[in-house]
Amino acid sequence: MAPRRSKNSKSPPILSHEFFIQNHADIVSCIAMVFIIGLMFQATSPIAGLFITLQHNQTVNDSITGDTSMVYGTGVRDLFTVCFYSLVCIVVHAVIQEYLLDKLNRKMHLSKVKHSKFNESGQLLVFFLVSAVWGADLFFRENYITSVNQLWEGYPHNHLPFIVKFFFIVQIAYWLHNYPELYFQKVRKEEISDRVQYTTMYLSLIAAAYFLNFNRVALCLLVLHYTTEFLYHTALLCHYSEKTDLASSIFMVFDVLFVLVRLGSITLAVLTFWIGLAQSSQNSIDIATGNYNSNFMRMTCLAAVCLSQAGLMWNFITFQLRKFREKSASGSSSRKPRSPTKKKQPVVKPIAAEDLDALPEVDQNAASENGSVRARRTKK
Repeated sequence: MAPRRSKNSKSPPILSHEFFIQNHADIVSCIAMVFIIGLMFQATSPIAGLFITLQHNQTVNDSITGDTSMVYGTGVRDLFTVCFYSLVCIVVHAVIQEYLLDKLNRKMHLSKVKHSKFNESGQLLVFFLVSAVWGADLFFRENYITSVNQLWEGYPHNHLPFIVKFFFIVQIAYWLHNYPELYFQKVRKEEISDRVQYTTMYLSLIAAAYFLNFNRVALCLLVLHYTTEFLYHTALLCHYSEKTDLASSIFMVFDVLFVLVRLGSITLAVLTFWIGLAQSSQNSIDIATGNYNSNFMRMTCLAAVCLSQAGLMWNFITFQLRKFREKSASGSSSRKPRSPTKKKQPVVKPIAAEDLDALPEVDQNAASENGSVRARRTKK
């Protein structure tokens, strides 16, 4: 899993920073294998199962059909599961980097800045594609598409199917693993601030929606947002690959879809938190039952969604305005008429008398006839 080194390159010292960076995938894989092997022994199975298996499960009987099903809630023990799957995300990140992105980088010979941006967009492209397809499948499988009322009916939604709970565990684990990746990937100092900013925003919003049992509306918003982000990073990769025509076409589709998704996300948030959940609102939250449907929590969640969408829209508008001004400036400079340049006549400097003595006799006569010397030397 570690980056390949040439045969002549020296191995870094053990326990050094370079050693951990080059072999971090192998080290993390060994740590994950310790938990998996722990499931095989009775003494360590409860501890290993706390990290690997999904927690807070319970059996529910269907009163109509009489069938029993396993559902999952949310709780503090989910943090152990998130830590384990963060290790898995680090290993998958290294596999994608070595066997896909590094090979593409060798062929394109990108600069150092573009190389870092290409790796970032490549990793996010794979994650957004998988998450968007996975989330859309869950959305149709759970029949959330049949009626928008299901986004708030039956709240609190703390009886999750296995696949839905696993989806949110993977989401939280992926954004959590981005923090150590800043060290493992040797991210430039100029890029750390932006990466930490959007990683923290994703992690905080998804974790809040999961632990507050607003997972249905969060699933819908994530599918919409990840679809546009997938298009955006696809266009960026085409741009870095110098496929400008294809990149411009995808950017045009992204610009239209981005605005529609922002409006749709705000509309869904208003319908869910302002109108839908208000019908079953209570005065205070009930942590024991997982009911956080109070006026304060609803308005806080609505404000968080609206502010995040407004921030994305503000960045989009400022980028488009800056791009428009740059095009206008370049267009005006290209249309500006150029003044005809006058050819400068070469200035012939007279040859000094001392320099004339150094010339051959034929050249001295020619220079004298052309008037290069104003005063002839008198022979003694």
